[in-house]
Amino acid sequence: MFDANANELQEESAAGDAIVSPDTRRERRLPPGQTRTQKWPVLDASGPPRIDLKTWRLRIGGGVQKPIEWTWEQVLELPRVKVFADFHCVTRWSRLGNVWEGVPTREILARAGGPSPDARYVLAHGYDGGWTTNLPLSDFLAEDALVAVSHDGEPLSLEHGGPARLVVPQLYAWKSAKWLAGIELMEKDRPGFWERNGYHMHGDPWTEERYGW
Repeated sequence: MFDANANELQEESAAGDAIVSPDTRRERRLPPGQTRTQKWPVLDASGPPRIDLKTWRLRIGGGVQKPIEWTWEQVLELPRVKVFADFHCVTRWSRLGNVWEGVPTREILARAGGPSPDARYVLAHGYDGGWTTNLPLSDFLAEDALVAVSHDGEPLSLEHGGPARLVVPQLYAWKSAKWLAGIELMEKDRPGFWERNGYHMHGDPWTEERYGW
């Protein structure tokens, strides 16, 4: 039988010195319409891409002061944090108590000299056939948002978006782009892959922004 109290104690221990996502402090941690799972289902549009760490790059450009790119080795040298957060999929499952480790999105943007004055939105680009997703710059810069390279103490697997994925815990999980290749800052909002196919432009799980604009 699943012991909720014991699980909460394990989660607190796992969090350690991590940044704690504010949603994990809610009295009721499951958003409307969600069901908790202990597993981590694998969902994507077209399957994992082939990624060679020797040629892998992470780029940030568009509305930034200084476009920049990093190799895999350079990303691993950037300042890192741990984030304790819940993970909510638009397909109605939630995985609670994840510990992510990686580079804060605030650090990524700071390395690019900060945003241009008119930048308001972000388009995240993936290595999987030009896949993209959009989000407000304010959500991208949340304290608990990061470019994750590990999950629950293990390197991020390819099937779950490794070697690096965007993680934005306060939005539905499709906004946490797998196989992250680039970050583009924009003045105007622009829909990504799933948004062009009927998903919501924002994706707040607590107000069930699943579909439509």
